[in-house]
Amino acid sequence: MAGQRINIMQLRSLIAFKQKGLSNRKVAALLGVNRKTVDEYIKRFKELGLGYGELLTLEGKDLEELFTQNSQTEKERYEQLSGQFPHFQKEMKKPGCTLQALWKAYIAKHPEGYKYSQFTWHYRQWSKLHHVSGKLTHRAGEKLFVDFCGKKLFYVDRHTGEQIDVEVFLGIMPCSQYTYVKAVASQNREDFISCLIHCLGWIGGVPYAVVPDNLKSAVSKSSKYAPILNKTFADFGQHYGCALDPTRPYSPQDKALVERTVTIVYQRIYYPLSNHTFFSLAELNDAIADKLVEFNDYLLSHGQGSRRSQFIDIEKEFLQPLPSGIYSIRNYKKATVQKTSHVFMGEDKNYYSCPHRYIGLAVEVQYNQDIVEIFHRQERIAFHKRSFKAGHYITVGDHMPSSHQYFNEWSPEFFHRRAQKVGPHTQEYIGRLIGQYDYPEIGYKQAQGILAFLKSYEPERLERACKRALGFEKASYHTLERVLQNKMDMEEIPFPEDRVTPEHKNIRGLFS
Repeated sequence: MAGQRINIMQLRSLIAFKQKGLSNRKVAALLGVNRKTVDEYIKRFKELGLGYGELLTLEGKDLEELFTQNSQTEKERYEQLSGQFPHFQKEMKKPGCTLQALWKAYIAKHPEGYKYSQFTWHYRQWSKLHHVSGKLTHRAGEKLFVDFCGKKLFYVDRHTGEQIDVEVFLGIMPCSQYTYVKAVASQNREDFISCLIHCLGWIGGVPYAVVPDNLKSAVSKSSKYAPILNKTFADFGQHYGCALDPTRPYSPQDKALVERTVTIVYQRIYYPLSNHTFFSLAELNDAIADKLVEFNDYLLSHGQGSRRSQFIDIEKEFLQPLPSGIYSIRNYKKATVQKTSHVFMGEDKNYYSCPHRYIGLAVEVQYNQDIVEIFHRQERIAFHKRSFKAGHYITVGDHMPSSHQYFNEWSPEFFHRRAQKVGPHTQEYIGRLIGQYDYPEIGYKQAQGILAFLKSYEPERLERACKRALGFEKASYHTLERVLQNKMDMEEIPFPEDRVTPEHKNIRGLFS
C-alpha cells in the first residue's frame, strides 16, 4: 500500500463501515485518516474480489497479509508462487481438482508461503490477466459441445450442375478446444445422431456429458430448467453412458466457446474451401478433414501448444471408453395389437407378433436396423429380428392362441361359412390362405380383407378372381387384389389343374 497504513482494528472498522454503506469521506472522518487512504483500501478490496462480509471472517494475520508492502521478500515469495500458475491452470482442468487441494500441496513445500486467501487472490488476478475465467474453466473429458454452424457449405451435382447446400456439424471438447467438423445433408435426427457417432469415434472416447444447443433433432421441448429430450437422443445417451445436457434457451453465455470456434472455422476451413468446387458430399468431407488437421495443429495464442496437443496431454486420459458396439438409431412408433396377435409396422409393411392377451391394446414399437421390440406400459412384451420383406408375418408360437381356439368369433369355420355364400372357388381360396400358415390366425385378417372386396365388386367377379388366383403358388390378399384391379378375372382362362399340388388339393378340404 503506497498511502498511509492503518492498524488491524482500524482496518476491520473500515470494512464494517463500508458494509453498512457509508461513503469513503464519512469513513475517513470516523477513522481520523486521510480520505485517499480509504480510497486506496477500497480499490484493493475490489481487486481482491472479496465481499466485505467475507473479509471480516478472515483472521487478523490473514487480513493483514492481503495488504503487505511490496518488499523484496514479498517480491521473491510472489515470484516463487506465480511461477507455478501455469501448472495450477493445467491441474484445474482435471476432474476433482480444487484451489484448496493445490494450496495444500503448495504450502506443504513452502511453509512460509501465502495463506489460502492470498494464494487464491493472486491466482485469480493472474487468471484475469491470462484470460482464464473461473466461470469458463472446463474439466478435462467432462463435456462435448455440439452444434450446427449457421452458414452452410455446398457441393455441385455433376450431372445437373445444381448447387446442393449442406449443413456443417461442429463438436468441441471445451477444455482443450479440440474440434471436429463434418458436413451432412440435413439437421434431421438421423444425420445428427450419425454426426455424434462419428465424432465420438474420431475423438476415441466418450465425455461425461454431451451438450447440444436446443436442436429439434435433440430436444422435443426446450426448457431453462428441464428440457425434454427426444427418445432417440436419450437412447443414444444410454448406449454411450453419457449425460445429455442441452444449453439453456436464450442463454448465449452457455455456448460462447462454440460461437467463437464457429467464427474460426469460417476463417480457416470455409474460406480456404471457397476456392474449390466439390462434386459430392464425400469429396467435400475429405477436404474438410484435411483442413481440420491444420485447424487442430494450429498453435494457440496463449502459447500452450495446439488443440491436438492439449487434447492428448490433458483430456484424452479422462474420457470414458467407447462401447463395444456402434449405436444403431432407434425409432419409435405407436401401434395397436390386432386380432391376429400382431402389430403392423408401416415402414416395412410387415407384421410382428406379441402375446395374444394384449390384443386390442396400445403398444409402442421400438426398432433399429436389426431388431424390433414391442413395449406395453414400459414393459417389453416381444422381441424380434427385423424383417424387410413386405407383407411378411414374423411370429413367435407362444404368442398365438391355440389354433382350435375361437377368438372374437374368428376361426376357420367362421370364414368357411362366409366364403361358402360367395362360391366354391372363394371357399377354396380362403381355405388355402388360412391353411398355408402354421398359425391360422395370421390368415384371418387377409381372409377378412378378401371378403371385404364384396363392397366394391359383385360376388361373381370375386368368385372368378379366386378361380384365377388358385393357379398361383401362394394365396394372398394382394394377389387377389391385383387380379381384380387388372380385370384378369374377366378373361376366360380355364382353371390350371396341372399347377395344383397334392398339398393344395388337401387344403381344399379344409372347410369340408
